[in-house]
Amino acid sequence: MTHQQRFNQIAHSPLPDPDARPSKSQLKREMHALQDIGEELVALSREALGRLDLPERLYDAVREARNITSHEGKRRQLQYVGKVMRSLHESEVAAIRRALDAIKGVSKAETVRLHTLERWRERLLADDDALTQLLASHPQADAQQLRTLIRNARREQQQQRPPKAFRELFQALRELLETPETAAGAPAPESGSSEEFHE
Repeated sequence: MTHQQRFNQIAHSPLPDPDARPSKSQLKREMHALQDIGEELVALSREALGRLDLPERLYDAVREARNITSHEGKRRQLQYVGKVMRSLHESEVAAIRRALDAIKGVSKAETVRLHTLERWRERLLADDDALTQLLASHPQADAQQLRTLIRNARREQQQQRPPKAFRELFQALRELLETPETAAGAPAPESGSSEEFHE
């Protein structure tokens, strides 16, 4: 079939009827989407779940699923959570979707924040000039404390000792870079980021 024939076929095909019932495949996709949302709710932390304004029957079903430890029992309860999701009004589902998107956004921002702190710690341990740069942009920092923590963290790594100073350096950076007056102006280091965070 040529492009012109395909175009003519599409142009002369009837428009979809807005009142037509959704197809079985569409219904199946929507069912799976609602099931996925239910599983996302079950996977949330207790604090995040508590911040959501869920319908009571859904909240009870999700909480029950979180408390079940057996694989088969949990699978059945997750199916029930999906069934409850399918019983909700579209507006309720939309509100839950928005709330989950907001939580994901917060989680993404938290990941970026931790990466920034981790990169600063890596640079401070690897390069003495990094401390000079940090102090130049944050003159209120306790230079002596940072030097001591860096020295002790390096010694821990060399001697393969528990990373006490390593964690304390992370906390010191968090307090320095995340105070209201400095958080907005804290530059991110240029070196690569690490996937693991040792707080």
